Amino acid sequence: MKAAIFHPGARAAIRLFPKDVRIELGKAIFDLQKGAILGMPFSRHMPSVAQGVEELRIRDRAGIYRAFYYARSPRGVLVFHAFVKKSRTTPKQDVDLGRKRLKELLDEKV
Repeated sequence: MKAAIFHPGARAAIRLFPKDVRIELGKAIFDLQKGAILGMPFSRHMPSVAQGVEELRIRDRAGIYRAFYYARSPRGVLVFHAFVKKSRTTPKQDVDLGRKRLKELLDEKV
């Protein structure tokens, strides 16, 4: 089973999500660790962030939640950005922050 590696910023954001959302997100990440390939509506490719990046998509009564992940790393599943989505399109600032955080995790020395 692959490791789940969280960027500190993503971990902090996820901790602010409602409990039900955190549980659903945790189950999805666990499935990714076991090698599952998630498709729509739970996961969607995000080439605007980087090649191989996908977003977990969770919706509840309180809002729409997203978490960017990269499952192609030999180190494990990298979860590098999480946020509450408030508009139809993913805001440019979230895409840019996602790129920055992914680069930080990929450049980390093990």
